[in-house]
Amino acid sequence: MFPTGLLGRLFPSRSNSPGQGWDHGSVPADAEVEPGTLLVAAPTMVDPNFRRTVVFVIDHREEGTLGVVLNRPSDVAVHDVLPNWGGHVAEPQAVFVGGPVEKKTALCLAALRTGETAASVPGVIAVRGPVALVDLDTDPEALVPKVRGVRVFAGYAGWDSGQLAGEIERDDWVIVPALPSDILASPDGDLWSQVLRRQGIPLALLATHPGDLQRN
Repeated sequence: MFPTGLLGRLFPSRSNSPGQGWDHGSVPADAEVEPGTLLVAAPTMVDPNFRRTVVFVIDHREEGTLGVVLNRPSDVAVHDVLPNWGGHVAEPQAVFVGGPVEKKTALCLAALRTGETAASVPGVIAVRGPVALVDLDTDPEALVPKVRGVRVFAGYAGWDSGQLAGEIERDDWVIVPALPSDILASPDGDLWSQVLRRQGIPLALLATHPGDLQRN
């Protein structure tokens, strides 16, 4: 069983009022990165934890950065670990692997319906636009009518202060805007390629890169 009620530990500076966002504090030097942006792994990324991944940034501040990998579904059904949520999450109703850190921790993202805001929906915390982080202790029956979909992630991707900036300088990541639909993207498609293609030339050309240069 995944532990729940962990939002205060993961995000200690957030407001305790439902629907409110975080005080993100001072922004580090890699100013392009902010909550709601995507970190798209460069084709040459060799770390197996992140090869061809798309990471949605949830929090970014001087102390570090936290996000979840959007395109790594697991074989575990949400119903098996969070029975209350199993029937309410987006297809394929599987737990997605959010990253290599604390894989026994569950995080949940939701895309709110048009007209809804995080401030008016109990049990969520604003990330950016209609995307919000869901407190899994919330009653899903009350939340589901207000969202277009929710997805559960096991673990997360995290970087200490300055670590992500170093990886960006090394060209490990491409920083692009996210669409709300990205957090609910079907694993049947190739989200990595889709995100790169919609950026236009020259980034779109990376979408066909094989990654392993020996295959060129």
